[in-house]
Amino acid sequence: MASPGSATWLENLHDWWTIQSFKGALSMASALSYNSMNLSATVFSRTNLPIPITRDFPVEFSPYTQFNYNLRSRARTGQKRSLTEVRATVATRENNTVSSNSSDQKKLRVLVAGGGIGGLVFALAAKKKGFEVMVFERDLSAVRGEGQYRGPIQIQSNALAALEAIDMDVAEEVMRVGCITGDRINGLVDGVSGTWYVKFDTFTPAAERGLPVTRVISRMLLQQILAGAVGDEIIFNGSNVVDFQDLGNKVNIVLENGECYEGDLLVGADGIWSKVRKNLFGLEEAVYSGYTCYTGITDFVPADISSVGYRVFLGHKQYFVSSDVGAGKMQWYAFHKEPAGGADAPNGKKERLLKIFGGWCDNVVDLLLATEEDAILRRDIYDRTPTFTWGKGNVTLLGDSVHAMQPNLGQGGCMAIEDGYQLALELEKALKKSRELGTPPDIAASLRSYETSRKLRVAIIHGMARMAAIMASTYKAYLGVGLGPLSFLTKFRIPHPGRVGGRIFIDKAMPLMLSWVLGGNSSKLEGRPPSCRLSDKADDQLRSWFEDDDALERAIDGEWYLIPCGHENGASQLIRLNRDEKTTCIIGTTSNGDSSRITVPLPQVSENHACITYKDGGFYVSDLGSKHGTWLADIEEKRYRVPPNFAVRFHPSDVIEIGPGQKVAFRVKVMQDTPRSPEKDGILQAA
Repeated sequence: MASPGSATWLENLHDWWTIQSFKGALSMASALSYNSMNLSATVFSRTNLPIPITRDFPVEFSPYTQFNYNLRSRARTGQKRSLTEVRATVATRENNTVSSNSSDQKKLRVLVAGGGIGGLVFALAAKKKGFEVMVFERDLSAVRGEGQYRGPIQIQSNALAALEAIDMDVAEEVMRVGCITGDRINGLVDGVSGTWYVKFDTFTPAAERGLPVTRVISRMLLQQILAGAVGDEIIFNGSNVVDFQDLGNKVNIVLENGECYEGDLLVGADGIWSKVRKNLFGLEEAVYSGYTCYTGITDFVPADISSVGYRVFLGHKQYFVSSDVGAGKMQWYAFHKEPAGGADAPNGKKERLLKIFGGWCDNVVDLLLATEEDAILRRDIYDRTPTFTWGKGNVTLLGDSVHAMQPNLGQGGCMAIEDGYQLALELEKALKKSRELGTPPDIAASLRSYETSRKLRVAIIHGMARMAAIMASTYKAYLGVGLGPLSFLTKFRIPHPGRVGGRIFIDKAMPLMLSWVLGGNSSKLEGRPPSCRLSDKADDQLRSWFEDDDALERAIDGEWYLIPCGHENGASQLIRLNRDEKTTCIIGTTSNGDSSRITVPLPQVSENHACITYKDGGFYVSDLGSKHGTWLADIEEKRYRVPPNFAVRFHPSDVIEIGPGQKVAFRVKVMQDTPRSPEKDGILQAA
């Protein structure tokens, strides 16, 4: 039989062993839970989304510790204080450990409705910052329902810089496969004459800030690059978000097939007809621009491809845009003012376009002729008026879902890319702040901060896009254009005051605008070097091309042809002009066995009627004292007689008339490839 002292010792030993047993059991339970969660044990919510136990069912040790200790008898008051002290120590240690782990492991679950360019860019940015991202896209194989026919997209310097800040590898790949247009001349031209109105310098704003130069890239290829970087495990294809419920501490979304998913916030990047926007603010109709747009891509290489990137051809109630997209292809957009909802007759798009733009310059008509009917897509142009409210609670909007723009500045996709960068940055700031303060992240506040930082810049660029459409379609070269009964005034070729005033304004304002649009956001980009290696190079003559239209024409790298277009030319062959300053091409009635002569055996043509020479990159025509004279006419039908024995320079699209009445005439054309016969269904405008 043990003594009282030994009994007390045994009781103390028993108490100590009990405490250690409970602690061991708790440690084992914790280890088992942790191991099972990391190996295979996950629970599934009603949304069929696997959710790790640690995120939604955190294991709290201290309540269980206190509860188990309180089961012990309190008869021994001498040991109560000791047990209380031990209990407090264990609880504090375990709680601190769990708090630290949960802070490091907890990730915001970001739900993204829409897997277009804006949605994928944001998903990539959020993923790179360590967030858990889920992207729900209705159909990843198409781009907003238009697939490959919607064609390439312009990614300008500001958007490329944002991509560099998000993921340098992705940005490098986009720049590698994209076609550079910013290293050449871009700008506005007269739709009828093809003469330059205003030239844009998109290279200098990029070069001065060490930014990448503007590219054009296939939408499908860009989407594939982004989707590959985001990862298949993040993108839920065939998943259309139709509804959501913001519960304050979480957001539940509903798919079209009835499945439900849960996250900490929802980003609506589902385009101009956004269902997220509709559920946030109710039905708000998009704004019709007043223009329908035809677009196409064709295998065609303009003669000035090395010096011109894209052009906007101006006209009255219509305008046309062409752009090099690389790989020997050109993309074009044809805008025409008319009510929404129009439709074309079967296989009638190309025919209608040739009627609308048939009197315009060769640069427009040639592209239309070169495009297959099946490659032409028509859609009405809509946008959305800028709003001060982009979201509510833990839901916000991004890209076209909140600020859909007209395509006239090429900034719609660029603004979505900037949105994606900024939104991910604001969420990261909120998470860092929450960790510093030891409080839950204020998601709603971070979303409002994102919205505030983007509203002004987006609204200004949105307004610029609308203004560009107005300017492009209200352009009038001469007095009388669009004046109905007074249209006869156009014969006098009196420059329209709006054309003159507009040019002065654009010349002054355009450099400032481009500098702000293309480079105005670059200084705010975190994670991107303030100065990067500028690998993009421009031609040494770029500056002279901006200042001198003649220098730009001389830079055309193509063959010059005379295409017979007179009433009595017959089936005369096409004539390729020789770029040899020592060779003179004579137009007359006899050949004399000379291959350099153009023979036209008609009464109004003299034996040696005119000659064509080449000098300093230009072609000239001289009348050799012919009886009936030699005439030049431009595309605007301005016609004048060539002085005898005086060399007059002619230009692409001019018509050289040999004698009176346009019986013998040749149209000047510059091309990369040899044209087919004008008597057949060729790809070129011959008259």
